[in-house]
Amino acid sequence: MNVNQQPHMASPYGQPQPGYQGYPQSGYGGQHVPGGYPAPYAPYNGPASAYQPGPPQGMRGPPTSGAPPVSAAQAYSQFGQGDIQNGPPPLGAPPQRPPVSQPYSQGAMNLSGPQPPYNQQFGAPPTSMQQMTTQMASMQVGSTVPSPAGPGYAPPTVSQPSVSAAYTPSAPSSFAPTSTVPTQPPSTEGTPQPYYGAPPQQPFPTAAPPFSAPGPTQPPGPPLASQQTFPQAPPPSQPPFSSAPPQVPPASYGGIQGPPLASQGPPMSQANHVAPPQPGMLAGPPVPGMAGPPPQPGMQGYPPQQNGAFGQVRGPQPGYAGPYPGQQSYGAAPPAQAPAPPAPKRLDPDSIPSPIQVIEDDKANKGSEPFVTGVRGQAPPLVTTNFHVKDQGNASPRFIRCTAYNIPCTSDMAKQSQVPLAAVIKPLATLPPDENSPYIVDHGESGPIRCNRCKAYMCPYMQFIEGGRRFQCGFCSCVTEVPPHYFQHLDHTGKRVDCYDRPELSLGSYEFLATVDYCKNNKIPQPPAFIFLIDVSYNAVKNGMVRIVCQELKTLLDYLPRENPDVQSNIRVGFATYNKVLHFYNVKASLAQPQMMVVSDVADMFVPLLDGFLVNVSESRVVIESLLDQIPDMFADTRETETVFGPVIQAGLEALKAADCAGKLFVFHTSLPIAEAPGKLKNREDKKLVGTDKEKSLFQPQVSFYANLAKECVAQGCCVDLFLFPNQYVDVATLGVVPTSTGGSVYKYTYFQAQSDQERFLNDLRKDIQKKVGFDAVMRVRTSTGIRATDFFGSFYMSNTTDVELAGLDCDKTVTVEFRHDDKLSEETGALMQCAVLYTSCSGQRRLRIHNMAVNCCAQLADLYRNCETDTIINFFAKYAYRCVLNNPTKNVRDSLVNQCAQILACYRKNCASPSSAGQLILPECMKLLPVYLNCVLKSDVLHPGADVSLDDRAYLRQLVSAMDVAESHVFFYPRLLPVHKLDVECDTLPVAIRDSEERLSKGGIYLLETGLNLFLWVGANAQQELLQNIFGTPAFGQIDSNMTSLPILDNPYSKRVREIVESFRAQRSRYMKLMVVKQEDKLELIFKHFLVEDKNNSGGASYVDFLCHMHKEIRQLLS
Repeated sequence: MNVNQQPHMASPYGQPQPGYQGYPQSGYGGQHVPGGYPAPYAPYNGPASAYQPGPPQGMRGPPTSGAPPVSAAQAYSQFGQGDIQNGPPPLGAPPQRPPVSQPYSQGAMNLSGPQPPYNQQFGAPPTSMQQMTTQMASMQVGSTVPSPAGPGYAPPTVSQPSVSAAYTPSAPSSFAPTSTVPTQPPSTEGTPQPYYGAPPQQPFPTAAPPFSAPGPTQPPGPPLASQQTFPQAPPPSQPPFSSAPPQVPPASYGGIQGPPLASQGPPMSQANHVAPPQPGMLAGPPVPGMAGPPPQPGMQGYPPQQNGAFGQVRGPQPGYAGPYPGQQSYGAAPPAQAPAPPAPKRLDPDSIPSPIQVIEDDKANKGSEPFVTGVRGQAPPLVTTNFHVKDQGNASPRFIRCTAYNIPCTSDMAKQSQVPLAAVIKPLATLPPDENSPYIVDHGESGPIRCNRCKAYMCPYMQFIEGGRRFQCGFCSCVTEVPPHYFQHLDHTGKRVDCYDRPELSLGSYEFLATVDYCKNNKIPQPPAFIFLIDVSYNAVKNGMVRIVCQELKTLLDYLPRENPDVQSNIRVGFATYNKVLHFYNVKASLAQPQMMVVSDVADMFVPLLDGFLVNVSESRVVIESLLDQIPDMFADTRETETVFGPVIQAGLEALKAADCAGKLFVFHTSLPIAEAPGKLKNREDKKLVGTDKEKSLFQPQVSFYANLAKECVAQGCCVDLFLFPNQYVDVATLGVVPTSTGGSVYKYTYFQAQSDQERFLNDLRKDIQKKVGFDAVMRVRTSTGIRATDFFGSFYMSNTTDVELAGLDCDKTVTVEFRHDDKLSEETGALMQCAVLYTSCSGQRRLRIHNMAVNCCAQLADLYRNCETDTIINFFAKYAYRCVLNNPTKNVRDSLVNQCAQILACYRKNCASPSSAGQLILPECMKLLPVYLNCVLKSDVLHPGADVSLDDRAYLRQLVSAMDVAESHVFFYPRLLPVHKLDVECDTLPVAIRDSEERLSKGGIYLLETGLNLFLWVGANAQQELLQNIFGTPAFGQIDSNMTSLPILDNPYSKRVREIVESFRAQRSRYMKLMVVKQEDKLELIFKHFLVEDKNNSGGASYVDFLCHMHKEIRQLLS
């Protein structure tokens, strides 16, 4: 079921969970520990095969209003296995609208104010309310002996079993497995029946009207506790309730409180406030007003919740079953007809919030209309949605994304909610071709117009007064004279008549040409330079790196960045090589052959030539090509294994100083610099420290030399990009200090092999050299009175508390800024921020890029929780946590993240959710994915490494994430998993992704998994021969070469389409993703499974289901 297709996670939580109270759970981490949460996060060992034997196969995936009712008496196999996965229906199904466009949007979107606890439109709470509540409270109403059937399985005569029974850690062996559904409703005498939501009493009436019959407006209240009847299994073939009246209270999925999306199936009155029974927690029949949809005529009690609503065990989710008829679902037993041994029971993963569903709903809701930025405080579409932006006064979300678009008016309210207030800013972001780059505004000799007091730049938030002669600053309210050359009359609304002709008065983002006053030492900058520094030690020559780099540079020098594609780039270039000494090359145009000069005194670095080191490519092309041809041969027989590193950067820095320009160093390096020289390092890799209090030292640089060197680089505008080719520990934590402090990047190719890694390296190098970049940049963020920027995350250097200094700033880098209150804010004026970046363009022009953003302020917590963006919050949390590991043990960092997240959700629960039992997990609509995404951060290699993750990898990922934008961090923490076998080659749309869990894979399927750094193509053992032939050129699974890194180019539409998808995924990311083919049960599968982040992982990271329960427990502790 699609989580936000039904507004309830009811199942997980309300009724005693089949398989979730204390039954011994094979594959679920053993027994519940009495009085607590099952062992730390109740580990679950991958999909247990018993956990998913088929459900009634007819139980269709997402409820849609489009499916026609079918008669209830049809056999369960009504829909073939494998036709729907989570998310909208597949291409083959009848054309149903995307879930969002369902008919209950009116009313369903009521966002305002406190909600009534009961669904008002269904009349007063039924009389049995009192009895139900008592039962919720004590679970002892009718003090009967717990039935042998186990909690929630009481035979008809008994009311619910007492609490003590509900948590017995041993399972009664008598009841039938929840997952086997007999084709005929069997007699109810004797053994309890498979459970779909309540003690079954009678088989459901075969002639029940289809669920799509309109529900009565005043349905009878739920039956008294002692006679709760639920149909025992939903008639398989009926489209799950498609037309219950919409409800007003916020939908809560498993307690996810918030506006039900219009797609959510019948709004239940708060159906999802239901809690996972936990020791000491009461499970009981749902209280009216929180339970299910109104009973339909002709059905007793509550209609069954569709697919997993009350936690029955999922069978192969339609669409995860074998995609071709006759194939079994991967990880599921065949749909059993006869009772089998009891299946272990657990929370139904389909009833908890699904990232895929949220992503698909957002695409359907927000993907078709342009996003107009003129409305203050409006949350943009998700990063996973393709949308067009119209700038009407606020910066595009491609430049700035905020964690909240409605920020608390007071610091007390901000502290209470614990929602971080931050913006992820990507100042030079690349825009799609159909959107305009920021306009360049030239205000002449006098430079940009600014506020006299706070120095904010002219923007749409400045208010012109006195007929246009002065303006009042929107940030500090100071009044400034308008210079005569900038004067313009105002119209009848008080706006300047030229408002829409001037980008700085009508747009959120634009650039000013800076005058000489904005330049270093008050002189116009020189064009920047690129210097290539190549390691020529034994390892670098042997693995082929030197030859590949030299070969590639010959063509790449034609693609240096430039403003105008028709004009040659005026970036100058220089070359040096090194092992434990440095070799500089004179490539002056007048020379017949390049000249080499060796500097062996690495302790006191200098550049031995001024003229001829930095040259113009077009003038010196012949000499440069001759040099690049000679370098690989010159060092072909080297025996030198030792390298230096510090002096290499010093050399590049000195060359830029001598030329008096900014620029970038491209360093190609292979090994730990152990040769005697400044910045020499020792091997300190010590796996024994992992998990101890001393682990943090491994993330810190081992010497202070590089931090001081970075400071000098920033002062000169010298940015460093480091390409590493290590075969063993190279101490990325230390070598990465200069790149990450200068706005540079680190690229890492461990065990580099020319044949398999060349493509990835060369694509990264090409992108890195060609991308838009600014030099010698300073960024400052100004805010309106009441908040200020207090903390910054990213690859930069700060010498004071306000200026972010970047020797280089490229189109992929982000700077994340956290804001704090220093005064009260008002709801009328909102809060403003202006990010100004002063930089030198690649043509040597000094510019100011301005991004403005206005957000709303709120005095009610509910408004804050209605307007947050989870992806940005996770991006911020990851950066915050990854910085904390420098000074704190990883366990403490993980605990504090869990605690902050629990506080955010507990505050919502306490202050914004409708009153309901403490046993329910209630999540805000826009944060319902916070637990699943946070769990991905907690399980990431930096915070919770497996035994096979090297320290260098962790340091590398830590540095990488610190400058990631929201789109990259999203796919990095929750990878995209695409069912390639569902591809329709006729149309351009991709099949809907599926959730990152092994139980979603089908043996007959082929899946493409994207992490932002890697691509995996997973091939199921039973994949259809025709499909294998089309993609791999061989019909046999056994003959697929798992070492291939690119798909064969075959002449068929399927091959072409799959290769196009791979290329389109690569084009969306800043780094080239190498493709790995993973055959089911192959050795590579372990790596692939590491990215199935909803499952428990090998290093002890919890599964999503377990973490959600853990989170719920934390929230309840805070509330109590």
